[in-house]
Amino acid sequence: MTIIGLTGNYGMGKSTVALMFKEFGAVVIDTDDIVRELLKDPAVIYEIKKAFGDDIIQHSAVSGQPSEINKKKLAEIVFEHPHLRISLEDILHPRVFKRVEEEAGKITDPSAIIIVEAPVIFERGYQNRFDKIITVFASEEVAISRLKEKGISGDEARKRLKSQFPIEMKISRSDYAVDNGGDMEDTKEQIKKIYNELLCG
Repeated sequence: MTIIGLTGNYGMGKSTVALMFKEFGAVVIDTDDIVRELLKDPAVIYEIKKAFGDDIIQHSAVSGQPSEINKKKLAEIVFEHPHLRISLEDILHPRVFKRVEEEAGKITDPSAIIIVEAPVIFERGYQNRFDKIITVFASEEVAISRLKEKGISGDEARKRLKSQFPIEMKISRSDYAVDNGGDMEDTKEQIKKIYNELLCG
């Protein structure tokens, strides 16, 4: 099997591209889904509370006990303070990769193409964990427009984009790049070509 890291910057369409790969037959593992599950894990909640303070925890209205992470507040903090983002990633990423390995281990087809959707492959030096890397890109204007559609302000969108490596650098270090700034059919044609190449080895 071939394990592919699918990356790109915020608002550039990794999830859309991942779904298209899935339509062609790839197995997709979304690390954002894994993180959402981990943020409900009591051990993870405890570690995040220890690193970020009690204000980051939402308490149950019934029992008063810590119940879940305030994700909006956590996002605001980590995008404002890069060193705290690294602290959060250090808590989450080892667990994320363990889950990815577990999911990949369930696949028995030796010819399977596994797409792991992950935003900070280059920022954290994870590129050697993958057989190939695909970067999804679009213009910053398109990315900001898409993030605004999700309720993120223009200023916050720019802040998030600046927290990641320049997309041009990611493209230069990748095996493939997908231009997702225009027509969806054009994006799909690019993915079909890449997927067929991956199948051929």
